[in-house]
Amino acid sequence: MRLGILLSGRGSNFQAIYRAVESGSLQAEIACVISNVPDAPGLTFAVSKGLQIFALDSKGVKRVDFDRRVLEILRTNKVDLVCLAGYMRLLSPEFVDAYRNRIVNIHPSLLPAFPGLDAQTQAFDYGVKIAGCTVHYVDEGLDSGKIIAQASVEVLPEDTAQTLSAKILEQEHLLYPKAIAMALATLSKSES
Repeated sequence: MRLGILLSGRGSNFQAIYRAVESGSLQAEIACVISNVPDAPGLTFAVSKGLQIFALDSKGVKRVDFDRRVLEILRTNKVDLVCLAGYMRLLSPEFVDAYRNRIVNIHPSLLPAFPGLDAQTQAFDYGVKIAGCTVHYVDEGLDSGKIIAQASVEVLPEDTAQTLSAKILEQEHLLYPKAIAMALATLSKSES
């Protein structure tokens, strides 16, 4: 199965996916890495590993036009599953429809709680005792797709929003490759 990675920043979850593929714990190959930020650090990592990258600047481009360009790259590279790894753009309905049930995202909260930006800070400020992360399928809503897997972390009295974010990120790196494997297994069953 071929993965298409979409990222906008440092790509730490992408690196976790890459390590899982390299170790053989995730039976897939990374077909391409696409960023809407041409100088995203995640692209530098991808280049260092010999992966095919596409750096497309999304500034000033209509969402639907940008998404059509990304879809063309994904189709050309025969991508089976699209993995959002810190991709800071909402996908157009056309994009979601083209890869329905084949787009996954990781979010730093126990959805449906705290969707959107700064979820860790939202959770911390709310005073939760348990926080975590969620891998889910992407639909037309904001962090509203069907949940694939979740991991939790305890919020300790000495935690800050920053330490909580770090603990959640550690769990993201463990959870995302496992959840991708689950999504690929589901996809394989539906195709057979």
